[in-house]
Amino acid sequence: MMISWFSRLLELSAALLIFLLGLGLLVVIYLYIKDVTQTQQAIRRNYPVIGRFRYWFEHMGEFFRQYFFALDRDEMPFNRAQRSWVYRAAKNVDSTIAFGSTRPLNQPGDIIFLNCLFPTLKEDAVPPTPVTIGEGVARIPYTTSSFFNVSGMSFGALSVPAVRALSIGAREAGIWMNTGEGGLSPYHLEGGCDVVFQIGTAKYGVRDADGNLSDDKLREVARHEQVRMFEIKMSQGAKPGKGGILPAGKVTAEIAKIRGIPEGEDSISPNGHPEIRSVDDLLTMIARVRDVTGKPCGFKSVIGHTAWLEDLMSAIKTRGPDSAPDFITVDSADGGTGAAPQSLMDFMGLPLKRSLPLVVDTLERHGLKSRIKVIASGKLVNPSDVAWALCVGADFINSARGFMFSLGCIQALQCNRNTCPTGITTHDPKLQKGLVVEDKAIRVAHYATNLMHEVGVIAHSCGVREPRLLRRDHAQVINDHGLPVSLQQHGDSQ
Repeated sequence: MMISWFSRLLELSAALLIFLLGLGLLVVIYLYIKDVTQTQQAIRRNYPVIGRFRYWFEHMGEFFRQYFFALDRDEMPFNRAQRSWVYRAAKNVDSTIAFGSTRPLNQPGDIIFLNCLFPTLKEDAVPPTPVTIGEGVARIPYTTSSFFNVSGMSFGALSVPAVRALSIGAREAGIWMNTGEGGLSPYHLEGGCDVVFQIGTAKYGVRDADGNLSDDKLREVARHEQVRMFEIKMSQGAKPGKGGILPAGKVTAEIAKIRGIPEGEDSISPNGHPEIRSVDDLLTMIARVRDVTGKPCGFKSVIGHTAWLEDLMSAIKTRGPDSAPDFITVDSADGGTGAAPQSLMDFMGLPLKRSLPLVVDTLERHGLKSRIKVIASGKLVNPSDVAWALCVGADFINSARGFMFSLGCIQALQCNRNTCPTGITTHDPKLQKGLVVEDKAIRVAHYATNLMHEVGVIAHSCGVREPRLLRRDHAQVINDHGLPVSLQQHGDSQ
């Protein structure tokens, strides 16, 4: 009986194998005919079937390089050393290293902090000083001691569980969360964190039927106590000079309702605000938003041509300091989370290491630095990045991709598709289920808390009592000759 059953199993297995081989042969024949008759790809036409592996290897190379070939500090936009620190901080595990740094100390642009012979002792350290935005100008100014916050990432670009986890984690860490240009969703409010509402060029969430800014909808958003400030987005690091891009596949019914746009169609924002064509227009818009909402209002921009900065300063002096933006968010031009043309992502605008000191120095020169707060944004994911920005003169630092890493992002470079393998930037329920909100919210909070703690460690090593006391003479930058020079000298030479 057993032998008969086993013999039957062998026969079935042999038949199945023959069937699969035959099916495979038919597939190969089909692919061969298809390849030799198509005219779009020369490789497939000259090397049918085998040529297809070229495209598969090209795609898989992105992932093999990351795990098997790239060194700790080789990759772009973020190398393994940068990502690993965020992962460890988010998991709240030991982030120390041993046997020396793997970071070269002679690369142009790298930062070196100057330790003090008499560092600040633990008993002398103090918490970060609270900073008030819009004081004496906005009816409801905003005061916070947090200097590291969640940068603008729209609901739509991010999934529901990602926004929920960020909101809950931000509340636990005592930091704010920027909505991005996609409008205010219930998930931004769910966690109870402070919220900065971003007004993009399409006015999502605060637009009327014609796409214009609606004062009534502004008031509706401002009624939420959690919404602390409003930010007018002039441009962003991923694509200076071009509006937001959300592919049709990510425009669900819920996202369409919140944005006030049709479902299932590409969400393409204008590349600029039609009603803001000059610095006077910008100041007028800022005043309008501040008057309607009663809350601080500023703007976000990548810095390119700089003549407008002097025009802005002149216009503020003419109108009076109350007309000034309550803050300026300086975004770096080296990319971002959003979908963008490569020509803009790679080549448009100034990087933050040039633009941040330029903006700070302009405000200082015109005596407006205390009136206008400066928020730095762009690839600032590690404590050294944040400490540098504070040294240069930023009042606050925003990070988007750092918090994406804390959610579990593996830098799969698929943010512009609906295929994010970690569930962060996809609306596919099968992929979203991997992102457990309760767990990731804790990691978001740990990341922010541990980063701010380690910036404090840098500050204490430099001899100051808290991070906001860091100044340019606490750090040096490697110049083109591989030698460290002061941040002030480096800024003057650019």
